[in-house]
Amino acid sequence: MNRRPRLLTTAAVGAAAALLLTACGGSDGSSKDNDKIAGADTGSETSASPSASATAAAGRPKITLPSDLTLTFETPQGGDAVKEAVLADNAERMRAVDAAITGTDAKGEALAYYNTGKALEAALTWVKQFKDAGATLTGEARYYDRTVTLKNKTTASLTFCADESKGFSKDKKTNKVAKTPVTKNSYVFYNTRLDKNSDGVWQTSQIISTRGAAQCQP
Repeated sequence: MNRRPRLLTTAAVGAAAALLLTACGGSDGSSKDNDKIAGADTGSETSASPSASATAAAGRPKITLPSDLTLTFETPQGGDAVKEAVLADNAERMRAVDAAITGTDAKGEALAYYNTGKALEAALTWVKQFKDAGATLTGEARYYDRTVTLKNKTTASLTFCADESKGFSKDKKTNKVAKTPVTKNSYVFYNTRLDKNSDGVWQTSQIISTRGAAQCQP
């Protein structure tokens, strides 16, 4: 799951780092540098998200992010409408988590719309960690190497990499940004499951992360 507070106390940083991985449904056991925001290196085709989600359609919650937080997603070419829908809803899911953390979706409506099951429980817990710590997010988050595998008409898996090197946490009271050096742990591999609900939304139901994954290094 995307996200990581750097301005927490030392003890809170450790707890948040562990939560980053366990909240995503799994871990490689690494905890260092887990407090940056998830992002990704640009691929051949990328699209930066505007402050307001461009993919919000009728009946879907509109997702707005702060002007100092930018998410960028690789858009693989292929022309498969179903896979494109999976990618679009995954992107909205990532935006929704950050919107809940930054307070632009204080009620978490989009969070609940694009997550279900264990993924929703983990996302809510992670958002609460930021709230309790008085931290928010700033910077850039980019996602790349996004690969969809369709299991059946209503189930898909999606793997992707995240580059967290330009995303940081910010103290809500002081607005101080904690910038940290880039390491191999700034890059994360995600393995997710999405299930299509009765409204046609591809909700993330499971998400596992591996920090410092070799396949995501620049």
